[in-house]
Amino acid sequence: MSQALSEAERARILAKSAVFAPPSAVLPDGRRDLVGLSRDELAEALAELGEKPFRTRQLWHWIYHQGATEFSLMSSIARPLQEKLAGQFVIGRPHAAAVQTSADATRKFLFRFRDGQEAETVYIPDPVEDRGSVCLSSQIGCTLSCRFCHTGTQALVRNLGAAEIVGQFMAVRDAYGEWPSPKGETPRLLSTIVLMGMGEPLYNFDNVAKAMTIVMDHEGIALSRRRITLSTSGVVPMMDRAGAELGVNLAVSLHAVRDELRDELVPLNRKYPLAELIAACRRYPGASNARRITFEYVMLRDVNDSEADAKELVRVIAGIPAKVNLIPFNPWPGSRFEPSTPKALQRFAKIVMDAGFASPVRTPRGRDILAACGQLRTESRRARAA
Repeated sequence: MSQALSEAERARILAKSAVFAPPSAVLPDGRRDLVGLSRDELAEALAELGEKPFRTRQLWHWIYHQGATEFSLMSSIARPLQEKLAGQFVIGRPHAAAVQTSADATRKFLFRFRDGQEAETVYIPDPVEDRGSVCLSSQIGCTLSCRFCHTGTQALVRNLGAAEIVGQFMAVRDAYGEWPSPKGETPRLLSTIVLMGMGEPLYNFDNVAKAMTIVMDHEGIALSRRRITLSTSGVVPMMDRAGAELGVNLAVSLHAVRDELRDELVPLNRKYPLAELIAACRRYPGASNARRITFEYVMLRDVNDSEADAKELVRVIAGIPAKVNLIPFNPWPGSRFEPSTPKALQRFAKIVMDAGFASPVRTPRGRDILAACGQLRTESRRARAA
């Protein structure tokens, strides 16, 4: 396959994105949500009101650096302009319909969006340091139907918009009070973002890229691209684009190293088989020993956890700056798989590690609230056509 995204493939992906597009950013009362707009779009919206260009930077600072949700809180803006802005715009957040906290302090948010649809977001605190990762969703439901994943049992409802993706992070920041204090101090509890929640990020790339560009902007949230990891099941043509346009860390949901098994576990493999996926990993921009590609591997008892599988994994990824995250299978209602035994896990990890690849066994987090890897799911349904 060509390294470049073919016009036919681009058209197919864009057509799918259009079918599952997020709702309009314009509210029923005619006001427009400023969250999710690019800098240029924000400047254009303000220019339509007759405001000067410096207002763009001013509002950007208040929305993304200070976390203001009301124009009345923007002390550097005169009250008449505050009222003018409030009449035309809103600064939105998804509504936390439910929040659960695990025994290990992992917290899961069920966010409800303006059209009533829902997605789950997880904050995973570091047990050693006073910080942690926010696991964001990029779609409501999923189109990939990976056999071991609870989200895959939910049909794709729609894509999340840029405002809804960055809004998840901002709403979790609200919950932890992480915006700057009056003294200018900014805690860093939410130190990294992982796009590993519901959905396949590369099937909603435009909205994901727009949201992460906002997150990385140095005058706002200012999270470095090195602190953002995008996980894909292997949408090969879009991996090149993600590397070129975003340059964030890459994680690949591998889970099998034989095409016949991966075809079953990750049906996307039938379209982009292992050889194409691994080739895309080898050419991913910025991959180095300092920024290794992460291969995610869910350990399924007597399915993909043999010594032969471990040795084949080492052969397949040889020469790639990489690490392997071994993930104990997290059961969910109705699943037919079982976690690998501790002995099989350690045997597998040793083979990979002895070959020179870091292969940590990930400690399950949030299992008791169905917040662990592969357990996210909501009751949202795609609206029926009239």
